[in-house]
Amino acid sequence: MSLDSLFTPFQYKGLQLKNRFVMAPMTRAFATDGIPTQQIADYYSRRAAAEVGLILTEGTVIDRPASKNLKDIPNFYGDEALAQWKHIAKGVHRAGGAIAPQIWHVGNTPYGWQPPAPFESPETMTAEDIDATIKAFANAAKAAKDAGFDALEIHGAHGYLIDQFFWEGTNKRTDDFGGSTIKERSRFAVAVVKAMREAVGPDFVIIIRLSQWKQQDYTVKLAHTPQELENWVLPLAEAGVDIFHASQRRYWEPEFEGDDLNFAGWIKKVTGQPTITVGSVGLSGDFMGAFQGQNSGTANIDELLRRYDRGDFDLVAVGRSLLHDPEWVQKVKAGQFNELKSFEASSLQTLY
Repeated sequence: MSLDSLFTPFQYKGLQLKNRFVMAPMTRAFATDGIPTQQIADYYSRRAAAEVGLILTEGTVIDRPASKNLKDIPNFYGDEALAQWKHIAKGVHRAGGAIAPQIWHVGNTPYGWQPPAPFESPETMTAEDIDATIKAFANAAKAAKDAGFDALEIHGAHGYLIDQFFWEGTNKRTDDFGGSTIKERSRFAVAVVKAMREAVGPDFVIIIRLSQWKQQDYTVKLAHTPQELENWVLPLAEAGVDIFHASQRRYWEPEFEGDDLNFAGWIKKVTGQPTITVGSVGLSGDFMGAFQGQNSGTANIDELLRRYDRGDFDLVAVGRSLLHDPEWVQKVKAGQFNELKSFEASSLQTLY
């Protein structure tokens, strides 16, 4: 099968990419007290130079109490951190790539480092907290544009704050930010997107990462039917989301019975907007098996290509494979599949 289609340029509004491959955001927690280092700059530039079309940074947090759960997760606020992010963006551009920060608030995830303030969650946040959090997301959006980034991504997945508002298991509010339906529980995210859109203007690309599954429960579904999916994602598109980053644990699994479309395929069908697929793209084995000495393997690209060429999604995010093999995209382009390196747990201990 020809891989040429995966190496065609992509353009949407002001975002221009050399190919369809994206580095997925992966928390590394190597930013000293929240300030990115030169090592982090080199880490991203190395992958941009190896032909990754778009770098999505690890989650970077907004200026809110307890927005992070590890002290060395990078901040996306404050003069020192933002100056370093501007430097990082310039380095990626010099290497021929594009870059977008993932903007994040972890919400109530009480493990690891304990912050100096209570965790924020749908259960604990006052109306004033919510207003201030929306404003902090907007400030981060403006900072991303001012620092020269090519786009931004909102982290709305995996059981973190925005996703906690989506999920009926964690959103028990009885005001305008709660409700019995996914459309009602999406109002916080819609308000965040609208504020960020106002901060960056009409042409700066906003991506949002969504997932059905949660770290707390892999079997959760926010949308059980295509109609519920429409009620969830259409308001986000109308609020200003340009591209949907659809996270699955395994991208090849169908989202609903009776159709083999995956999560990204269904969101594109419902919204008409570009989508990114992600979920074990570069792997054939189970992720957790790598921590038990098992080989994660390297994926067969044929199924990915079949779905892409069918038009199910526009971009492909690769995560763990790029940790151990920064040249993964170059090797795929050259057809050097026998030279692809499989993910190893040791990859998480370095910023190579």
